[in-house]
Amino acid sequence: MEYIYAAMLIHKAGGKVDEAKVQKVLEAAGVKPDNARLKALVASLEGINIDEAIKKAATVQVAAPVATAAKEDKKEEKNKEDEKKQESQAAAGLGALFG
Repeated sequence: MEYIYAAMLIHKAGGKVDEAKVQKVLEAAGVKPDNARLKALVASLEGINIDEAIKKAATVQVAAPVATAAKEDKKEEKNKEDEKKQESQAAAGLGALFG
């Protein structure tokens, strides 16, 4: 993750993301850079519009919590229904004991 952050910092500062700059940022942050990861990062960002990628990522992150919250609400409703069924079954069992 720190490699991506370093690239974003360099991009935000107006620099071209290359291996040497990413390495300097990582070293300044106290991270020992891995040359293979540096090369892979720079190669994967080649030809990518970083500003567009950030905008798309921001849009996805905003929508994701809403969908997650809706799923959690459905799970809670289902759990409440299951609890009610269990309670009614338990009550029916107790009723059988007392005739």
